[in-house]
Amino acid sequence: MQRRGGYIAIEGPIGVGKTSLARALAKELNARLVLEGVEDNPFLERFYEDSDKYALPVQLYFLLTRYNQQRELAQQDLFTQATVADYLFSKDRIFAALNLAPDELTLYDNVYKLLDAQMPRPDLVVYIRANVEVLIERLRKRNRDFERHISVQYLERVSSAFRDFFFYYDETPLLVVDTTELDFVGDSDDLKDLIREIDSTGTGVQYFVPRKK
Repeated sequence: MQRRGGYIAIEGPIGVGKTSLARALAKELNARLVLEGVEDNPFLERFYEDSDKYALPVQLYFLLTRYNQQRELAQQDLFTQATVADYLFSKDRIFAALNLAPDELTLYDNVYKLLDAQMPRPDLVVYIRANVEVLIERLRKRNRDFERHISVQYLERVSSAFRDFFFYYDETPLLVVDTTELDFVGDSDDLKDLIREIDSTGTGVQYFVPRKK
């Protein structure tokens, strides 16, 4: 299946480099770029300061804004223009399950199920991962104020939750990429290697675990 004319979603834990990779891929493939606008969420900074109080509003804000964005894409001939997004809609529940109290999660799930049923599915999901030490270093480099409140323990929980989610994921073809030793932004060869993997990915799950010499 030719991916260059399809819809590719990039996913992975906090700090792994989803947006940077999405930008690079979109430029290389001459594709439309779709970004989730994390910093636009007015509850996010308060969530990292008081997660119990702000978990539900931060999740509902993300859920509804992503839904609206995806619906707009579907109305703009999503399937006739190459598109690269830095998120997968269904990953929203990963954070909901991590952060919401049981009664809040029940409320969230009722809304989520209604919206998810209407979402277009990507032609391919690229799940990028790295060890927690690398995630911490990448977070330090991008130096966002609200991310300074993220603890190592929380980052470990998020990383583990993503591994579990994608272990069972079967909604679309999936390419799993270990980025611990890769630099898709700074090294054009790394990006070219990934694009070759994307172009050759078929159905099911494929793994790309390159190692630097």
